[in-house]
Amino acid sequence: MWIGELSGRTGVSPRLLRYYEEQGLLAARRGGNGYRVYDDDAVTTVRQIRALLAAGLSTEVIREVLPCAAGELPSWDVCPELVHTLRQELATMDEKIDTLRRTRSTLATYVPGQWQGLCQS
Repeated sequence: MWIGELSGRTGVSPRLLRYYEEQGLLAARRGGNGYRVYDDDAVTTVRQIRALLAAGLSTEVIREVLPCAAGELPSWDVCPELVHTLRQELATMDEKIDTLRRTRSTLATYVPGQWQGLCQS
């Protein structure tokens, strides 16, 4: 299928599809006219990429774990590299959350008392 059809079937713009290709996330071959041609499984691949981006993973990490993805959710073929990478990503996210909580707590001390109760979670 051409890029316009893939875009229509996935809801992802052609520009973003080209970006995914540049990042090594999506493969296309060139037709005789020079246009990108995608296999039918590209729809699933794009949906997997979108799901992984929504989970907070970078395109670099997605490039590493995408070969372990199977299905639409994506469901995973559990491979050791994937488990290791996802654990690292979770640890990094936990560190960022802890830092944000500490920063928020510090910032809340500067807000007049009447507002502190409204902002705390």
